[in-house]
Amino acid sequence: MASVLLNPGEERLNNLAIRQDKLEISNNNIVNFKNTKLVEKGELIEFRIQGERRLAVTERPEGKKDWIAVDEKGQSHKLRPQRIEYKIDGGPYTPSDIPSFVREVEPYLDPSSLEIAWEILAEEGETATPVQMAQLLFSDQNPSLCYAAHVLLSEDKIYFKKKGDLYEPRPADRVAEIKHQIKVEQQRTREKEGFLTRLKQAIDGETVEWEASDRSKLETLEKYVLQPEGGLRQAQEILEETGRSTTPQAAFDLLVDIGWWRKHENLFLRRSSYPIQFSKKVLEVAESTRLSPPSDPDFNRLDLTHLKVYTIDDESTEEIDDGLSLERLDEGKMRLWIHIADPTRLVNPGDELDLEARRRSTSLYLPTGMISMFPSQLATGPMSLVQGQVCSALSFSVVLDETGQLEDYNIHATSIKPTYRLTYKDVDEMLHLDIKAEAEIAELAKSSRLRREWRRSQGSIDIHMPESSIKVTKNDEVTIELLDNSVARQLVAEMMILAGQVAGSYCQQHNIAVPYRSQPQPELPSEEELLNLPAGPVRFCALRRCMPRSEMGLTPSRHAGLGLDLYTQVTSPIRRYTDLLTHFQLKAFLRGEQPPFSSDELQEILYNVSSSAYEATLVERQTNRYWGLEYLRRNADSVWQGLVLRWLREDENLGIILLEELGLELPHRFERQVSLGDRLEVMVSRADPQRDEIRFREIITQQTQSALN
Repeated sequence: MASVLLNPGEERLNNLAIRQDKLEISNNNIVNFKNTKLVEKGELIEFRIQGERRLAVTERPEGKKDWIAVDEKGQSHKLRPQRIEYKIDGGPYTPSDIPSFVREVEPYLDPSSLEIAWEILAEEGETATPVQMAQLLFSDQNPSLCYAAHVLLSEDKIYFKKKGDLYEPRPADRVAEIKHQIKVEQQRTREKEGFLTRLKQAIDGETVEWEASDRSKLETLEKYVLQPEGGLRQAQEILEETGRSTTPQAAFDLLVDIGWWRKHENLFLRRSSYPIQFSKKVLEVAESTRLSPPSDPDFNRLDLTHLKVYTIDDESTEEIDDGLSLERLDEGKMRLWIHIADPTRLVNPGDELDLEARRRSTSLYLPTGMISMFPSQLATGPMSLVQGQVCSALSFSVVLDETGQLEDYNIHATSIKPTYRLTYKDVDEMLHLDIKAEAEIAELAKSSRLRREWRRSQGSIDIHMPESSIKVTKNDEVTIELLDNSVARQLVAEMMILAGQVAGSYCQQHNIAVPYRSQPQPELPSEEELLNLPAGPVRFCALRRCMPRSEMGLTPSRHAGLGLDLYTQVTSPIRRYTDLLTHFQLKAFLRGEQPPFSSDELQEILYNVSSSAYEATLVERQTNRYWGLEYLRRNADSVWQGLVLRWLREDENLGIILLEELGLELPHRFERQVSLGDRLEVMVSRADPQRDEIRFREIITQQTQSALN
């Protein structure tokens, strides 16, 4: 054949020549095309099987309406004329002619050649048949070229749309839109293929540089793990591509295998609304504040840098927000100073740092580390009471009478210079050795005992349950340390409670709107009921179960647990937003200014912050429980001492045991009759932290066996 293929890059002059050829197409060709459904023996036809284009030659009629057609492989097909999509002129044909015919057609199947034809027909506003298109594209109308034109038109999704037996050029704006959609889809396909390649490389342990477009796909997998009820199809498709099951657990395993998540990823934290990272903007503001602190609004701070200041905390604590001093007065009296870090020196109500702290509501203390309410460069630096540095503080001065009751108190914006950074163990040792050079420590301890006795006289409720600290290293090593309710811890706790009482009393006296914390009076078991319970954790547990939740509000109310008529939290403004709110209000009053928040504004903020703080508390509890179970899973061969603490369903022998060495309270179904306060030895038979499951089996000792007999 002497046909010429014109490609899209040829000159406009050639296009005009093609246009002229187009206009000379005979009407007979159009008639031939329209009558393609009239079938005779030996005709080459096109039909589809499951959407796939197929050529065959008609062989014989079958019944009244059907025809038998044979393809190039000799396979017979029973067809209705309606299934014939195109009939090729010429012939008669045999099935053996099909391969050579296809080879003749293939060189002309260039979809880009349709663009010039579309430009011409769109400009003229005309339609075309495959026969006309063959003349327009190839300057000929032989059967193979007409079929090539038919294939191009029927496969085209850009330039033409079919109307009956004719093909109509699409409007230019629609063509542009389709091209854009195709380009976008091609980009998506490339991104998907690239993502799957990187995914498989990461699964194989190769180091992968994830691209920006990968993040949304990985986040889809994350969402499927965190919210499996959504059943995200995209996540399931990714799992299918990697040959995995389409379950949320499989998605979790995949994220771990590629190093996107850790094996012990904190899903409780990820499911919460608590922000894991600070935004770039907040970090920039924090760094700018650190390098160029704003001018101090409290220009007349009371200078207390001459006082010896002790900060007492755990060794791992980085945010140092309280310190203690003792000042000797005339007639043997002493003034206690409770110094609280003053972040309002660097933060203003409504600024970027304040709003971020409000959104977080609290610092989060997890076994794997702390997530601070403020960026660490501020929280552990200029906001903290750093040993040897002049620091801004809000200081509470207190004089107690001989019973431990408040005799005199005041509050000042101050400058202090912390002298010693001590741990609880340091203070306990100093008290045990009675270090005369630091007699202030002993006096502070004496004052704390006096205060505790006074609060007891006011109806405070002491509950001493074992507490533990769970720590996890970067290598996921887990340790559990039982916290001793030492003199040093009691000392600091009493001083913080004292500061809260002073702050509440001061704010009530001066009508300053602040968040007060209260606790309704509980209905406690009778003295007789308590005496019937074993002393220690079992009895304390019974008391704890009667204690109502504490409440937050703007009206001073009694805190039953503490034995105080009013109380506000004020001692952790770096870690707890409600404390920061009290600082904002108090500091403004001390300067003679109007407090920044009205009662209505404060109430609205409290509502949101309390909700966020409660969610953060749940995350802390769930995370601690997870790592407690993980510790037990790793130590399944250990024998633990358990104490029957309380019943969940006594009729089913289901209760709570306290692992006394670890301070963990966990469920256990007893295989024998036990009583509250009984001790038993148990081993872990099953522990699955992700499913929050724990099972124990009791070790039957000779003593236990004797009791059973």
